[in-house]
Amino acid sequence: MKLNIYVDTSLLVSLYSLDGNSAKAAQAMSTKNAGFYLSTLCELELFNALELRVFRKEITAAQARSSRNDFEGDLRDGIFRLSPLADTAFARARQLSLQTTARLGTRTADLLHIAAALEFGAGSFYSFDRQQRKLAQTVGLKINPD
Repeated sequence: MKLNIYVDTSLLVSLYSLDGNSAKAAQAMSTKNAGFYLSTLCELELFNALELRVFRKEITAAQARSSRNDFEGDLRDGIFRLSPLADTAFARARQLSLQTTARLGTRTADLLHIAAALEFGAGSFYSFDRQQRKLAQTVGLKINPD
């Protein structure tokens, strides 16, 4: 049986740009018999995070371009399944907000990622973001090990 795993931006950034979580990101991606899903929101956030790293002088523009190229190659190779956010994901995020935000302090983008994972039929949510991981567990998604 194939595992459907939604991959969050925090994991993607660590996968495509060297940081303290890069080894953990590579380990998480070695999950056997898995389908890795991400939303167009992840793609946008990844590209923006890389550009922010250039702005902060953490990486060069050439390194950001190389990271984007690597990511786009992995998309072409089918490592990730990229899907847009449908209106149903926004409706689900609104519902999750009403159910969880007052208790967990969830941010809008986090709600959208979790809603996308649920809409894509993911059973697992891979992220390094503590708030997202907490929300993912609250709605019954499995998370990657720390």
